[in-house]
Amino acid sequence: MSQDNIFREVDEELRSDRMRNFWRRFAPYIIGAAVLVVVGVAANEGWTWYHANNAAKSSDELYAAFDLADGGDIAAAQTQLDTLIADGSGSYPMLAQFKQAGLLAKDGKVTDAVAAYDALAVSLSNQRLRELALVLGGTLMVDAGTLADVQQRVETIATEGNPLRNAAREAMGLAQYKAGKFTDAQASFQAVIDDPMSQSTVRNRVGYYIAALTSAGDIAPAPVDQAAKDAAAAVQNIVGDDITVTPAPAPAPEPAVTPAPAVPAPVAPAPVPAAPSIDPSASAPAAPAATPAPATPSAPAADATKPAAPAEAEPTLE
Repeated sequence: MSQDNIFREVDEELRSDRMRNFWRRFAPYIIGAAVLVVVGVAANEGWTWYHANNAAKSSDELYAAFDLADGGDIAAAQTQLDTLIADGSGSYPMLAQFKQAGLLAKDGKVTDAVAAYDALAVSLSNQRLRELALVLGGTLMVDAGTLADVQQRVETIATEGNPLRNAAREAMGLAQYKAGKFTDAQASFQAVIDDPMSQSTVRNRVGYYIAALTSAGDIAPAPVDQAAKDAAAAVQNIVGDDITVTPAPAPAPEPAVTPAPAVPAPVAPAPVPAAPSIDPSASAPAAPAATPAPATPSAPAADATKPAAPAEAEPTLE
C-alpha cells in the first residue's frame, strides 16, 4: 500500500514538472496573444466610433450645403461642398461632388457641370455610379451639345437589363428629336413605354413626347389595334398569368307590373226640368183671400223625370 502511494506521488510530481516546463516555454506567447486580442477589440471599437463620429459630422455638413442651396446662396453652398469634398468621411465626399455638379448646372454653368460629371464617371469605382454620372451629363448635353455628344455618354446604357436604361432612352430620344430624326426618336420613346418596369410618371411624360410628334405631323399615328395589343401585352407582363377575369353576373329581370283596375267615371245626375212658369198678365179670376191652413204631412217626393205640377190654393169657407 505504501508502495502505491509512493508511485502516485512520483506521477504527480512528474505532471507538475511538465506543466511548469510548458508554461515557462509558452507563457509569453499566450500572454501576448491575449493582449493582442484585447488591443484589437479596443482598436476596432475606437475606429468604429471615430468613423461614425466623422460620418455624422460629414452628414451635417452636407445637409447644411443643401439648405444653403435651397435658400439661393449658391456660392456659400459651393464653399461648403468644397470643404466636405476635402475633409469629408465615408461616401459623403462623393455625394458632395454630385451635388456640386448639379449646382453648376443650376447656376447656368452647363459646360462645367458636364465636365464634373465626366470626371465622376472616370474616377468612381462603382459601375452604377459611373453610369449615373454619364446619364446626368448626357441629359445636360441634350440642350448644350449634339446628338453625338449624347450618344457617346448614354448609348451603351440604353440597353436591356440596365437599371438606368429608360433614363438613357429618354435622353437619346430628346437628342434625336432635336436633331430632326423623328423616327429614331419615336423608337426610343416607344421602347420606354413598352418597358413593363417603366414608372407611370416616366411613361406618361414620354407619351406626351409621342403625342407632340404626332400632332406636329412628324410621325404617323400608331394604329389603334396595335396600340391596344401593346398595352395588353404590357399589362400581361406586369400582372402575369395568375389573374382571371370573372364576368359580371347578368342583372335580374324586373318583376312584371300589374296594371291597377280602371276606376269608373262618376255618372252625372240627370238634369231636373224647370217648373212651368205662370204668366202673371194672364187673365184669371181673383181668388178670395185665404187663411193659412194647418200644416199637413209632406207629400212623397215627385218623380225627378216628370215635371212638377203647380201647387193649387185651397178655398176657405167664411
